[in-house]
Amino acid sequence: MKAFYWVMGTLIVGTFVPSVLYLLLFAVTGEHTCLARARALWNFSRVLTLFAFNILVWGHVIVGLWQIWFR
Repeated sequence: MKAFYWVMGTLIVGTFVPSVLYLLLFAVTGEHTCLARARALWNFSRVLTLFAFNILVWGHVIVGLWQIWFR
């Protein structure tokens, strides 16, 4: 699971930080292309976060059921 946490953390931070940077670029320059990229990266970051949380919860449920039934 540690590898999963590291991969998902890297992907989430790797999309969140550029989103913030593009949002700052939009605030400074006012160019709407930067805003569109910030929105896209923000949405992708949210999807990755929700996916990671879902896998985390269901992974613990499956491990718990496995331990109840086969121990």
